[in-house]
Amino acid sequence: MSTVVDKSQAGLTARQYHVGLEPGEVSSVALLPGDPFRVPLVAEFLTGVREVAWRREHRTMTGWYKERLITATSTGMGCPSTAIAVEELARVGVRSFIRVGSSAGLQPGIAPGDLLVSEGSFRNDGTTDAYLPKGFPAVPDLELTTTLARHASRIAEAAGTRSHTGISVSDDAFYAETPEWIGELNRMGILNVEMEASALYVVARLRGLRAGMVCACSSNLVEGASLYDESNAALKDGWMRSIEAALDTAVELQL
Repeated sequence: MSTVVDKSQAGLTARQYHVGLEPGEVSSVALLPGDPFRVPLVAEFLTGVREVAWRREHRTMTGWYKERLITATSTGMGCPSTAIAVEELARVGVRSFIRVGSSAGLQPGIAPGDLLVSEGSFRNDGTTDAYLPKGFPAVPDLELTTTLARHASRIAEAAGTRSHTGISVSDDAFYAETPEWIGELNRMGILNVEMEASALYVVARLRGLRAGMVCACSSNLVEGASLYDESNAALKDGWMRSIEAALDTAVELQL
């Protein structure tokens, strides 16, 4: 008998090693900010909030929004930790995922604080290569994404800002993004760059789950506009609008 561990079967009914959760502690839908300190921003919209677990970069809170139970779990930065979070959350009962967070615009006219809804991700990461060949696309759930885009547009318009939809790119190396690479992404028509969506989409597709993403624009890399200072009210306002769009989508689709 083989003694090689099959990770696809290990720990399926146990408390999960990285996120620290077990079945019964989460809802069927999870909002996924990257930063554990942004999980409480989701909780500001919820009632009956409970912090369930916090291990490493993965912090989880649950609460109610418009009579629907919502889970919020931070993924940490990048595709490796995002893939782990999605795999383990799926094992304990989450079936739908909406990433909310920050992303940099790559096209003119995208202002810091605008909302960015991803229609697919250019897989410029290494994690998804371990799952599938490069030719396999990283795409979100269609119905979830169109609903997310509609709510994002409504919420942004009411706030006097804008929302945008398009293809995003998931990069692995934040400080390796040279002006030449940013220019190439711009010429390809890529809307925005972040670090997690491709893993979210690929894992969700392989596991029969639903996934989407709406982010707040933190900077525009082709126009030199930046709100990376998190004390800036416009960026936090963008985060809150992205969370509201995600929550309203979860309620409408009964995720």
